[in-house]
Amino acid sequence: MQLSNDIRHGRHCVPVLHAHLVFVTKYRRKVFDGDALQRLQAIFEKVCLDFQAQPVERNGEAEHVHLLIHYPPKHSVSSLVNSLKGVSSRLLRIERPDMEKRYWNNVLWSPSYFATSCGGAPLSIIKQYVEQEKNPLYIPGLKGPGLYGPSAVSFRPPWCPPKMSLSKANPHGVPLSPYCVPAWRAF
Repeated sequence: MQLSNDIRHGRHCVPVLHAHLVFVTKYRRKVFDGDALQRLQAIFEKVCLDFQAQPVERNGEAEHVHLLIHYPPKHSVSSLVNSLKGVSSRLLRIERPDMEKRYWNNVLWSPSYFATSCGGAPLSIIKQYVEQEKNPLYIPGLKGPGLYGPSAVSFRPPWCPPKMSLSKANPHGVPLSPYCVPAWRAF
């Protein structure tokens, strides 16, 4: 369950987007020490602030860094990653000249990165939810609004010709055609 302060509220959307990012140094060279990792954390926080993102968790070893970031939907993950890697490489080179000799041809990061979305329900639960949404729910005895939405009579899929008939077999006036079977007939 998400905490209320974990959820962003936009004007027209309520996103909860988390990304797990892993950056690897060029040729997996062991570049970082404890001070460099602490400085990287500060740099990543500053870049995330520019993107209105929030670093949730940060950690790393001598040749790679893990980030868990909560970001807004208006920024792509690739632009966030490009900024994180570019700014951190440039600032570490300026602030720590002793590390420059450990860079590979003046390049800190490998051009690739790992990114995965995380949080929310597992994929199997979402898949099950979407599969259940395929068929509209038919409630016996329900007349008028509620069968397909605002009005059962006004619902007509674009592939169904507008043939209407009200009868005992079709009490809701659902469009009938050989290509369109109403939900109450499917059960």
